[in-house]
Amino acid sequence: MTHINVLDPGASPLDYYGFELRRLREAAGLTQKQLGDILNYTGSLVGQVETARKVPTPEFSERVDAALGTGGLFSRLVVLVLRSQLPTWFREVAELEARATEICVFQAGIVHGLLQTPAYARAVLGVLDETDLEDRTAVRLARQRIFEKSEPPVFWIVLTEGVLHQEIGGREVMREQLAHLLSFERNPRINIQVLPFLVGAHAGTQGSFNVYRFGSDPTIVYTEGYGSGHPSANPDTVKDCSLRYDHLRAAALSLKDSAELIRRVMEERYGEHRLA
Repeated sequence: MTHINVLDPGASPLDYYGFELRRLREAAGLTQKQLGDILNYTGSLVGQVETARKVPTPEFSERVDAALGTGGLFSRLVVLVLRSQLPTWFREVAELEARATEICVFQAGIVHGLLQTPAYARAVLGVLDETDLEDRTAVRLARQRIFEKSEPPVFWIVLTEGVLHQEIGGREVMREQLAHLLSFERNPRINIQVLPFLVGAHAGTQGSFNVYRFGSDPTIVYTEGYGSGHPSANPDTVKDCSLRYDHLRAAALSLKDSAELIRRVMEERYGEHRLA
């Protein structure tokens, strides 16, 4: 077990967070239990965060800032902490998401991480590996905070109809997930289109991909394999994927018709009235 006295604040963002939490808690004259009571968390959890054995959440960080009067320090730090907990090969994607002014996604298998509910994300991440599942889920969901920025990116997603039917986590989880997709209906910055089965062969048959656009930097295309990511700024690749995406959006249902299909699948396939 790591001892707080030997924590090196320069070892990682998580270690620095724990070091600062302990330092400022002690400066306030509070025990771990006392701070935990103020935060409505256990003193044990406070101790685990201080010893870098537990990943803090944004909510925990906001409460610490309020309790210790740190001016948003921990809310800023937690962004770096959570990003550092992503798989090494995926950290560049989180950076791209955070900097992009427009994100265009084609998703052929599952709901994209930026739109996943906690239960859906937990079910996806828990396949074959439930180690530190709650922490890994929190890290994934933290990426969604890009939509809370003063100027969030414009997000376009085309997902195949199969994504709506692929039952992940059970009917209740899927119903909640599809309802979450519908919650963006009137959000002009988050646009969801469904590519229906009847389209047949389409421009995305080679697999999912993302296109990231920036204010001044070159456009990046990102594809993914098992345990590896492949970002590319190659002009030919960007041109090809941009054209493919245009064709996918043209072939997909309109925003309104997509929402109607999502609602229909939610009720007919995952509705409470449907017999198991």
